[in-house]
Amino acid sequence: MNHASMLAKAADRYPDRPAISVGTTIVHTYGVLARRTAGLAAALRRDCGLQVGDRVAIVAKNCAEYLEAMYGCWWAGLAAVPVNAKLHPKEIAFILANSGTRVVIATPELADAVRSVTDETPSVERVVSTESAAYRDMVASDPMDYEPVPPEALAWLFYTSGTTGRPKGAMLTHRNLTVTVMNYFSDVDGIEPEDCMIHCAPMSHGSGIYALPHIARAANNVVPESGGYGVAETLELIAHWPGATFFFAPTMITRLITSELIAEADLTNLKTIVYGGAPMYLADTKRALDILGPKIVQIYGQGEAPMTITGLGKRVYRDREHPRWEAAIASAGYPRTDVEVRIVDDAGIPQPFGEVGEIICRGDIVMAGYWDNPTATATSLKDGWLWTGDVGVMDPDGLVTLKDRSKDMIISGGTNIYPREIEEILLTHPAVLECAVVGRPHPDWGEEVVAFVVPREGTSPTEADLDALCLENIARFKRPKLYRIVSALQKNNYGKILKTALREDLAKRPVK
Repeated sequence: MNHASMLAKAADRYPDRPAISVGTTIVHTYGVLARRTAGLAAALRRDCGLQVGDRVAIVAKNCAEYLEAMYGCWWAGLAAVPVNAKLHPKEIAFILANSGTRVVIATPELADAVRSVTDETPSVERVVSTESAAYRDMVASDPMDYEPVPPEALAWLFYTSGTTGRPKGAMLTHRNLTVTVMNYFSDVDGIEPEDCMIHCAPMSHGSGIYALPHIARAANNVVPESGGYGVAETLELIAHWPGATFFFAPTMITRLITSELIAEADLTNLKTIVYGGAPMYLADTKRALDILGPKIVQIYGQGEAPMTITGLGKRVYRDREHPRWEAAIASAGYPRTDVEVRIVDDAGIPQPFGEVGEIICRGDIVMAGYWDNPTATATSLKDGWLWTGDVGVMDPDGLVTLKDRSKDMIISGGTNIYPREIEEILLTHPAVLECAVVGRPHPDWGEEVVAFVVPREGTSPTEADLDALCLENIARFKRPKLYRIVSALQKNNYGKILKTALREDLAKRPVK
């Protein structure tokens, strides 16, 4: 089933309900949104010459056009490639080239960034700004019926960086997206047409995924006027819109509950905050419950199984009399309704309860594989199971607790950062002999990036030189916040750098 059919049904039943709003202003009803989406789909197929299965990238900050662009792709039988708006143009170029994207829909400032790297993106035939006359003509085109596609057809190509330093495109099918929606209703929350989803977090990631169940139930999707997250603006939107749901990184919750504005805020309309992307400290969880009430839901997933491996619902947070309540709210939750989860050793043998191992899962939520990367697919998908690369433990009740990340991933502000990608950039500097990038605990962001650098003999690379190199090649949020110039890196007997020792050393040093 084409996932766009959910928008079509919502529009048939609730044509006059608000579909997209910006700030406190309704921009489109469901009837209008479906009409514009069908027009955009027709233009992509007819005027741009795209065929079923072709890729269209959305390189945009949160905006009213985001969802019509995404659903326009699906309506036409195309695959959407949502791209993180914070990426460096060179990183964007890789995704566009790797995916074979033919058309890019972008907000104006990002459209210019895409055009600046067209020499590196030979497949791109057209870049359309969301504020251009061309885009307005496209959404006003004569509409087409949504394209019938099989459930296994590619819908969303989600690029998630890997330990090799190159992003990998997780292939999410129409079945994956539909199962995500149904699982939300089963394990996270019910949704009514009078409710809304307020998109403070990027719509290219989790917030965009959670737009899907809200569209399926004809609820309002609200984009802050700023396009992002600010405590004052968020509280104003909560006061205005009923049934408000958010997807937050833990750091966003912390900023909310520690703000001096929270004491006088009207939280009557706050329905749910779903959080994920990183662990939240137990003390912060308790404080959030005290201030917000039992309105939080935790999810654990990854791009390869979007938002849907384990979860912790409101009922668990409310049950303070449970003998293991603190352990529960400090965990990653229970396996989702239609997902199997196991803790296994390196050979894939299930571990006894209480024993640490890698978390693997299977179900209709798991991706079809990595785009044009059979080697990575074979590593991550084995006999139908997704090997997450995360290490954890399961208790007899099925509660899963994360222990470590076997891929050395850094999570800063809820965003995944992979050290190898940064290390490869640093190693291109002629004065750098060796380097190692690790995460250091940070009270606000969870972790911050730190680079240990061994200079070549007779050279003295400066922090400014290294910072400039990173800023020229990777997104600003990935660059190290601290560079430590050292004479050598601690290694084991096999020559492997001991990143654990580096992290332990950093943990002893206060964050400035």
